[in-house]
This record gives sequence, structure tokens and C-alpha cells, in this order.
Amino acid sequence: MELLTINNVWMMICTALVFFMHTGFAFLEIGLTRQKNTINILFKNIFIITVGLLLYYIVGFNLMYPGFADDSAGIFGFAGFGFDIPLNAEGTLDLAYNEGYTYWTDFLFQGMFAATAATIVSGAVAERMKIGPFMIFTVIYVGLVYPIAGSWKWGGGFLDQLGFYDFAGSTLVHSVGGWAALVAVYLLGSRIGKFKNGKPQAIPGHSIPLATAGVLILWLGWFGFNGGSVLSADPELTSITLVTTCLAAAAGGVVAATVSFFKYKNLDLTMFLNGILGGLVGITAGADVMTPESAIIIGAIAGVLIVFAVSFVDAIKLDDPVGAIAVHLICGIWGTLAVGIFSTNGEHTFMAQLIGVLCYAGFCLVTSFLIIFTLKKTVGIRVSEREELEGLDAHEHGMDAYPDFRLNEH
Repeated sequence: MELLTINNVWMMICTALVFFMHTGFAFLEIGLTRQKNTINILFKNIFIITVGLLLYYIVGFNLMYPGFADDSAGIFGFAGFGFDIPLNAEGTLDLAYNEGYTYWTDFLFQGMFAATAATIVSGAVAERMKIGPFMIFTVIYVGLVYPIAGSWKWGGGFLDQLGFYDFAGSTLVHSVGGWAALVAVYLLGSRIGKFKNGKPQAIPGHSIPLATAGVLILWLGWFGFNGGSVLSADPELTSITLVTTCLAAAAGGVVAATVSFFKYKNLDLTMFLNGILGGLVGITAGADVMTPESAIIIGAIAGVLIVFAVSFVDAIKLDDPVGAIAVHLICGIWGTLAVGIFSTNGEHTFMAQLIGVLCYAGFCLVTSFLIIFTLKKTVGIRVSEREELEGLDAHEHGMDAYPDFRLNEH
């Protein structure tokens, strides 16, 4: 009982840290975009976490952990609406449900992960997507697509049976959001002024200090994201997981900043920040099965990938204001494949990792395209030119994030 209490407290602390990551995402997204769209981005982030939790309670949790039968194909299952509470003979909550945490903690920890996939899309479509269609997309993607995809590995589905491994979500969370972000950016088109004569133009964010704070908060939150994915307070496993997580983040940041300097001849803070995030995403799939040296290599390669992925996304004329595709999709794929290369567990194979990446790519590309393309052809997904130029805050929310009170002085 005492061990369960210790483990459960650790899991609740990690749950709080993952929740805090939504503050980091919000700060990062508003910092890297323009002032006139701040309220819009904040509204989306608050909508995602609130509605995401409710959807996870109603259908998501039991879609993701349906309890696949032994003879099941492990592709789709549903254990019913709401909670399927495990009870003991006395009719009270079965504390033997799991040696690491209670049923309630399990739900809340996993629910925090569910909302992250849509948050990734939020940054990629910033400054030109209508709020209504985005909300509809979030409901469907978080409520149905994410938990079904998650069940394939974390719910004991066919990829888990195949030997695919994703410790904390390089693919299950980050790439699931990244694939949808790619589709959304493609269908939306670029912001006005992003490309001139075929060449990408910089559209500076309005608060790099906020973006920096956001990244540091996200790094802190990753202590819960990866540390909690141990699913207990096991001292050795949690410690090495946090060490590999931090080393990968540091390596990703330093290498991204260095490569960016040689490529562009300037010390770009935003590239430094995205390099840190790339390292974090990259190590997430295998943080518990890596040596510190492997973690540094994985983070360093993620840092290189960030620089070239950002420029590649620009080169193919896709407009991603916060670098979500480079960070979450490209580095998510890399981190997942890296498990098959660097894992200290000899059972993890590159082929199983590759199959997993391809399965998630196909499923997420098809589902996100169907959702967003349908919205585009029915209600429309892009704001008008006037609304975009004047800002979504004024037109969709009737508010200003930084009102000039001097205008009201008499």
C-alpha cells in the first residue's frame, strides 16, 4: 500500500507537469506569431485542454484502452462510454488495478496527453484559420482519431503485438499531431505576405521573450511527460529517463544553433529554441532504453534536422509559423526510428519501428485530410483577407490582448 501511494503521488505530480505544458505551448505560439492574433491562439489552447478532457472521459479513454480480446485484430475496440471503473468484491475502487497508480490517476495522466496532439496543429495553422472549423476538427481528432491510434500501441493493439515501441509518444502524440498539421497547412495555404516572388519572407513573432519562456516551461513539463511514462516512481528508471531527456534537449538546442549559425551567419534564438524542442521530441520514443551517449546523439541529429526541415518546409511553400512540422513530425519520426538503432533492449527492431511510423502516417494523413477537406468544402476553413490583415482577435473575438488604455483616458 505504501509503495502504491508513493508511485501514485509521483504520477500525479507528473500529471500536473504535463498539464503545465499547455502554458508552454500557449506562450510559444503567441510569442512566435503577431500580436493581433494572440487572443485567437489562447482561445484555441484553452478550448483544446477543456474539451479534450471531457471528450477523453466520454469516449477517448475507453477507445484507447478497450481491452482487446486475445483473438482480436487489435485495430479497433471500445469499452463503453464514460468510466469503466474496476471494482473489488466490496464494490469499492480496486486498488490492485495497477501497482503504479490508481484508475483515476491513469485516466487523468493519459487525458493530458490526448489534448497535446491538437495543440500541435493549433500552432501550425495560426493566424489564418477560422476558429469554428478548428474547434470541429479538435473534437473529432482528439475525441476519435487520437485514441484509436493510441490503442494500437498503448492499448495493446496490433502494433504493440508486432513489437513497435514508443515509450512516451514521439509518434503516438507528436507525429499524430504533426501529420495533421502538415495536412492542415497544405489545405489552408500560406499567410498573406509569407511568400513574395516564390521566396519565403520572415514574419517576426511579437514576443520572443514569451516564446523563450514557453520552451523552458515545455522542457520542465517534459519531466512529467517522459518521467511519468515510467508509470511508477521506480528510482533508477525515472532517473535515467530524465537524464536522457535533458541531454537530448541540450544537444538538440546547441547543435541547431550551431548549424543555423554556419548556414545563415547569425545566432538565431528561435532556431535554438526549436532545436531544444526537437531534441525533446526525438528522445521521447525511447528515453527509458537509451544510454546518455545515445541520447546526446539522438538530440544532436534532431538539432540538425530542425534547421534543414524548417528551410525545406519553406522551400515547398508551406507556411508553418511556429515550426510545428519540423519539431513534432520530422523529429517525431526520427526519434521513433532511433529506438530501432540505439535501444539497449535487443527486442526493439528498426523494421518494427518503421512499420509503426508508416501505419500512423497513413492513418493520420487520411483521417485529417478527410476532416479538414470536408470542412473546407462546406463551411470554409480560412478567414477573409480583411480579417487576416486586421487580425483574428478583433474579428473573431472582439478583443485585444494588449489594449491601449491611453485611448480611453479623458
